[in-house]
Amino acid sequence: MMAILIATFMTSVETTIITTALPTIVSQLNGISLQSWVFATYLLLTAVTTPIYGKFADRIGRKPVFLTGLIIFTIGSFLCGVSNNMTILIIFRALQGIGAGAIMPITFTMIADLFDYRKRSKMLAMNNTAWGISALLGPFLGGYIVDKLSWHWVFFINVPIGILVILIISFKYKEKSKKYIKKPLDIKGILSLSGLLIMILTLFQTLSQANFSSIQILVILFLIVMFVIAFIIFERQASDPIIPFTLFHNRLFSIQITTALLLSAIQIGFQTYFPMWLQSIYKTTATVAGLSVSPSPIFWLLSSFFVGTLVKRRSPKYITLPLIALMMVAYLPLLFIGSRFNQTIFFVISGITGVTLGITITMNTLVAQRIVPEESLGIASSMITLGRTLGQTLAAGIFGLVFNMSLNSGLKKHATVDQNMINQSIKGAYQSPSIADEDTINQIILTGMHTVFSVALILFVIVLIVNLADRNREVIK
Repeated sequence: MMAILIATFMTSVETTIITTALPTIVSQLNGISLQSWVFATYLLLTAVTTPIYGKFADRIGRKPVFLTGLIIFTIGSFLCGVSNNMTILIIFRALQGIGAGAIMPITFTMIADLFDYRKRSKMLAMNNTAWGISALLGPFLGGYIVDKLSWHWVFFINVPIGILVILIISFKYKEKSKKYIKKPLDIKGILSLSGLLIMILTLFQTLSQANFSSIQILVILFLIVMFVIAFIIFERQASDPIIPFTLFHNRLFSIQITTALLLSAIQIGFQTYFPMWLQSIYKTTATVAGLSVSPSPIFWLLSSFFVGTLVKRRSPKYITLPLIALMMVAYLPLLFIGSRFNQTIFFVISGITGVTLGITITMNTLVAQRIVPEESLGIASSMITLGRTLGQTLAAGIFGLVFNMSLNSGLKKHATVDQNMINQSIKGAYQSPSIADEDTINQIILTGMHTVFSVALILFVIVLIVNLADRNREVIK
């Protein structure tokens, strides 16, 4: 269990520790035009490989797949550390993502193997603790390493940690031997699913850019349709499909995956735009702006310890609906508040978000694992992880698109304000010589923020409708 917690911390901190190190990396490697791909490549390869590793974990066992992921991730971290240009760094970030795709979902599967249903919720909460600590410490740790050592050590730090986890799992984790009927590997399903996920993620990465062309979007959409058709055909023909469609015949399972995806989408919205809102409108420092999201991981890890008690007393539907309704009400002020509203509200909303996600997403994992056959435990766990990754990645593109569209619309109405003023203001660095211009800039940015959280409100409505469709009224035992 200690190895699992360390592995969770190691892979999850990798998405936050680099945020404070990236400006230094970009300046030293002269790669400003490629900086978004440092994040996108890692997330993309993690998403693509997650269901593949989940299937292998069910076929050949957790231990060999988990160790493979650890080794790839550790090697990728070392190679990222020795990179001497941006392109090479992005390639090795892809290698890191391939390794992380095995680590994240299989930690959930191994917890399910090691602990029975009654104890499992506490262990999942412990795993959330490792994630919460990484979310809090990552940015500060990244800044400290860059200041005291160099950006290379942001990646090198994973090497001794990875080796430690590899040794613990190799010598201490005793997996029960399982016999599987040999079936041909679903190569066509793997390739078509990989192509589909890559195209979906590429679509929203492209939409988030300011200079995308309609031809690019049409080509990507055409490829998405082709991959969807191919994937459905191949999975229906496969004797052992990479994602068994029969799992989704269970409505409760489908609801858990969809809920995790939509809530993760909302999560990336508040994580991205709360700090931006405080810096641009309230002129706070970057540190204070970053602290606005810190209540979320704290309350996430604390609230997740109550999941075990709740699922023994209520069906998933009656746990999820009140929490989502509460979170939705908390977000309603974000549709209209102005520049003089008390900024404490952002910290309160962050805390409510942490409570809701800590209970709901932990329960999604617990229930999804419980209601599938044991031989599909790995793929069920990977579906939850994939849902969360896709939700965050797709929402980042959608929110970025509507925010940029709103800003462009505002700029067309006000000739005295230009894009550079907006960019500087969002960074908290613009001092307008004119009070009128400053008010105009604030209003344009505020309208963009209101638009982003209007989309978040739509996602809340969808997740409420999805859970209202849950016909299960029984406690999952």
